Amino acid sequence: MGLTALLIGDVVAGSGLRSVLSLLPSLRERYAPDLLIVNAENAADGTGTSARQAGELLDAGVDVLTGGNHSLKRRDFHAVLRDDPRVLRPANLPGSGLPGGGLAVVDTRAGPAAVINIQGSVFMEAAAPPFAIIDELVDLAHRDARWVFVDHHAEATSEKVALGRYLDGRVTAVVGTHTHIQTADARVFAGGTAYMTDLGMSGPHDSVIGVRSDIIVNRFRNGAKGRFEPADGELLVQGAVVRCGDDGRAVSIEAISVAP
Repeated sequence: MGLTALLIGDVVAGSGLRSVLSLLPSLRERYAPDLLIVNAENAADGTGTSARQAGELLDAGVDVLTGGNHSLKRRDFHAVLRDDPRVLRPANLPGSGLPGGGLAVVDTRAGPAAVINIQGSVFMEAAAPPFAIIDELVDLAHRDARWVFVDHHAEATSEKVALGRYLDGRVTAVVGTHTHIQTADARVFAGGTAYMTDLGMSGPHDSVIGVRSDIIVNRFRNGAKGRFEPADGELLVQGAVVRCGDDGRAVSIEAISVAP
């Protein structure tokens, strides 16, 4: 029977959240996913996720929420991380005694599937490099699940590609988040692992990675320290669809970019 997974890239601001929620019914009808994964770590004005937003996504049928370097920005979200195993933050997020974890196993129509959330260490802070802990996470995931998906929230493309190559044949898919620019390298590696350097951004694309363009341009031109504000207009929901076989290997990966 196999499994189909729909993975949605970084949701940015309320407009991005509303776009995802509005498009989910049509995306479900078109792709019939067994597993729906959404990275929502920028949903609350571009930094973090609120408890309300997490609830809206889960109520809409999202199976697993992943996060990133902003996962702990909103205090009310800490309780969600603590209490709901479907809501993840990177397993190697820096700090001690943090709420939540980086691995979830959920039931799907096709059977149990696992999602791993991990953060890069190049140009980003991490408690440990992803390569230092990924083997243990993959082994834990395979105890309960045939299909394993990895959200690698990282800045450096080289680090993302290297982790994908390292895990080829051991997980179903490795997809990147964080940089908000959808990459044109979706492919299935020789060992059967689907890979894409970045899923892209679900939010306002008339912007600089979701922020008002004038704010970022002025910062680069003259060092202005204006508050980051989400942009408006040209909304897109981006991500990928991964189709998998019964053996846990990916058969195909297709990038998606849809306007609400």
